[in-house]
Amino acid sequence: MAPQTPAEAENHQALLDRLDIAHVPRPFRNPNWRPSQRRNKNVKQLISESSRKEASVMATQSNSGATTPLPATSASTDGSQTPADGTPRTNIAQAAQNLSTLVLEKNARAAFTSGPAVTYTNIESAPSLHPSQQTRYCDITGLPAPYTDPKTRLRYHDKEVFGVVRTLGQGVPESYLELRAAHVVLK
Repeated sequence: MAPQTPAEAENHQALLDRLDIAHVPRPFRNPNWRPSQRRNKNVKQLISESSRKEASVMATQSNSGATTPLPATSASTDGSQTPADGTPRTNIAQAAQNLSTLVLEKNARAAFTSGPAVTYTNIESAPSLHPSQQTRYCDITGLPAPYTDPKTRLRYHDKEVFGVVRTLGQGVPESYLELRAAHVVLK
């Protein structure tokens, strides 16, 4: 290959400079990027917001006609008397809200007469019967039991308890199953 002349070298360098992508300005962020309009909340904000909503719901439930004291007037509240000028003394929207709250309370009491009303915050609600929430305990020790003996159907905690389960006498595994209400009697 023949040596390049200075003019060829200069043309070659100009071509390299034109095709070089290192000198193209590339900003870190896309110039068309805009921040999202959606605001992400942290856990603390979510909890405080839900507690505020719950407090407002509880305030409206406790502000029903059954718990709000009546103003001390000489007027009857049984509906037998009406005001002399014919204008109602209460706000219609407030009366409708109180009435709807009373109806909801009455329906809830009628539907759940057997026990306490189950709400999201009520600690007196019944335990969950969902299978994923059921923790299995060892029939012998009471510790968490990840294993079940296929022969006796007793739950056990570890291999030491398994040895005890296999040495139980005739009829003893059935009594343990009866305690757990898992004993099946075939007739």
